[in-house]
Amino acid sequence: MDPLISVLLIAAVVIIVLSVFLSFFPIMLWISALASGVRISIITLVAMRLRRVTPSRIVNPMIKATKAGLGLTINQLESHYLAGGNVDRVINALIAAHRANIQLEFERAAAIDLAGRDVLQAVQMSVNPRVIETPTVAAVAKDGIEVKVKARVTVRANIERLVGGAGEETIIARVGEGIVTTVGSSNSHKDVLENPDMISRTVLGKGLDAGTAFEILSIDIADVDVGKNIGAHLQTEQAEADKRIAQAKAEERRAMAVAHEQEMKALVVEMKARVVEAESQVPIALSEALRSGHLGVMDYMNLKNIEADTQMRGSIGKSGETGPSDSKDGR
Repeated sequence: MDPLISVLLIAAVVIIVLSVFLSFFPIMLWISALASGVRISIITLVAMRLRRVTPSRIVNPMIKATKAGLGLTINQLESHYLAGGNVDRVINALIAAHRANIQLEFERAAAIDLAGRDVLQAVQMSVNPRVIETPTVAAVAKDGIEVKVKARVTVRANIERLVGGAGEETIIARVGEGIVTTVGSSNSHKDVLENPDMISRTVLGKGLDAGTAFEILSIDIADVDVGKNIGAHLQTEQAEADKRIAQAKAEERRAMAVAHEQEMKALVVEMKARVVEAESQVPIALSEALRSGHLGVMDYMNLKNIEADTQMRGSIGKSGETGPSDSKDGR
C-alpha cells in the first residue's frame, strides 16, 4: 500500500476518534468552566450527555451565576433544564434581582419560569414600573350624560404573587369597573369634568390589585370627554314607546266603536223589519173587523179620509221645508 494513503487513512481515523471523543468529552467547555472558577468534573459533563442535556446550556449560565456570586449548584440548573425551563433566562433574572436588591430565590424564579411567565421581564418591571393604558370606558352620570374616560395605570410586578396571580387583563377590567362605578355615582357629569382626579382616588381606594401579579402604583386620567345625552335618549325612546302604546289602545277603541256601530245598524234594520211586519198585519185586521161587523163601512171611509189628510199634511210640511232653498236657487 502506498505510504501516503496509509497516512491519510490514519489521519482520518484520528480525526473521527477525536470528534467522537470531543462530542462526549467537551474539553474546551470544561477548561472554560475551570478558568471561570466553576468546579465541575469532566465526568459530570459526560453524564450530562448521557442524560440528553446540552452541557453548554448548563455550564454557561453557571459561569454567569458564579461570577455574579449567586452560589448555585450544577444540580439546580440541570434539574430546571430537565423540567423544561429556560435556565439562561432564570439566571439573568436572578442576576438582575441581585443587582437591584430584590429578594428572589432560585426556587421561586424557577417556579415562575415553569408557570409560563417571563421571570426576567417581571424583575425588570419591579425595577422599572410599566404603564398600562386602558381602552376608552363609557359611563353615565346620574344626570344622564355619558362620560368617556381613558386612564393610564402604572403597575409594578409583585414577585411574591407572580405564581397564581391574575394578569394585565384583570387590572384593565377592574379599573374599567371602578371608572363606571365612580362616574355612575356622580350627581352630574360636570363634577367629573371639574375633578377627574376623583376617579383615580376612588379607584385606588378599592384595592384593585388584590389577587393579581402586579402592584398598582398610580392611576392617572389621560382623557375625559362628554358623550351622548343618554338620559334624554332613553326618555325619547320611552315617549315613543308610550305613543305607540296609546295609538294601539286608541285603534282598539276605534275598532270597538266601529263594531258597536255596525251592531246598532243591524239592530235598526231588525226593528224596521219588525215594523214592516207589524204594518202588514193592519189590512188583515181591518178585513177581519169588517167581516165580523166590528167595523162599519162609514168607519172604514173615515179611516181612509184620516190617512189621506195625514199624507196631505205631510206633503205640505215637506214642501215648506224645501221652499226657502228653492227660492234661493231661483235667485
